[in-house]
Amino acid sequence: QVQLVESGGGLVQAGDPLRLSCAASGRPFAGYAMGWFRQAPGKEREFVGAISWRGDSTLYADSVKGRFTISRDSAKDTVNLQMNSLKPEDTAVYYCAADLRPLSIWSQGRSEFWGQGTQVTVSS
Repeated sequence: QVQLVESGGGLVQAGDPLRLSCAASGRPFAGYAMGWFRQAPGKEREFVGAISWRGDSTLYADSVKGRFTISRDSAKDTVNLQMNSLKPEDTAVYYCAADLRPLSIWSQGRSEFWGQGTQVTVSS
């Protein structure tokens, strides 16, 4: 059974950092890009960022570029999202995702595998 399990969410103040992690299990993930989406209350799910299987390529949404950094350990099938300078508008449920498709189309919002999500709340 494939599982993507997120951890690290919580309540922080504006300007604080927070680090999310996602561990994948249940099948080999060789070749899979991994990344993050988020969904705020009353809004559609949106792409945050993704990283290639080898970790040599990343893509970010404009809203988080320069503040968020994605990294991965392919040997352990884990991906991390380091979030700095958090803003109240970053408040959302953050979902880990894994997919074979190229990073360039991740913003379409589709993924083969999804995690259950972890809540991030940023207070002003």
